[in-house]
Amino acid sequence: MGRRAFADRGAAGRALGEHLARRPLPAPLVLGLPRGGVVVAAEVAAALAAPLDVLVVRKLGLPAQPELAMGAIAALGEAVETVRVESVLVAAGAGSAAFDEVGRRELVELRRREAAYREGRPPPAVAGRAVVLVDDGLATGATMHAAVVAARSGSPASITVAVPVGSPRACDALRPLVDDLVCLLAPPSFRAVGHAYGDFGQTTDEEVRHALHGAAREL
Repeated sequence: MGRRAFADRGAAGRALGEHLARRPLPAPLVLGLPRGGVVVAAEVAAALAAPLDVLVVRKLGLPAQPELAMGAIAALGEAVETVRVESVLVAAGAGSAAFDEVGRRELVELRRREAAYREGRPPPAVAGRAVVLVDDGLATGATMHAAVVAARSGSPASITVAVPVGSPRACDALRPLVDDLVCLLAPPSFRAVGHAYGDFGQTTDEEVRHALHGAAREL
């Protein structure tokens, strides 16, 4: 991918926010995908003078190869939306029992993160809003796909997916599912999201809470 395009997630968010500020987004609501996506989303929300919240998603990794997504889950309130990556499931020969077991385990972590990040706040109301879903990048696109399905269930006016970097294949797969997709960098030689960043260290729960509290103070 050559020279690192973004110093860190904050810099990526500022670049993404500047780009989005030039687009028509009436009454936007920015939802970050934890963890790293919330740091990016905080900068986007600041640029749009929009409220920030989280939409918690969890990748469902193959039991023998957990870094490879066979699906994803997302929740906006009580309802949980599930997306399956059939090509991965077929290639790996993974059955329904394995998929369901991973899904049950990841649902526990999803609810834990929701409680940790929301701290008693209700889930965001997306009806009639221009929802902007932000992550720090798209690799397979499975988690963002689940986020789109979850957000769509709340009847938003529109859904925009916004990321600093992504694989062309993931972007192409998501584009028909949303009203707009913004990806600042989609190199044909894409290998991993982290290759676009100078600093791509793991984001902590505390950093997510700090980003959410900071955005709330600015509005």
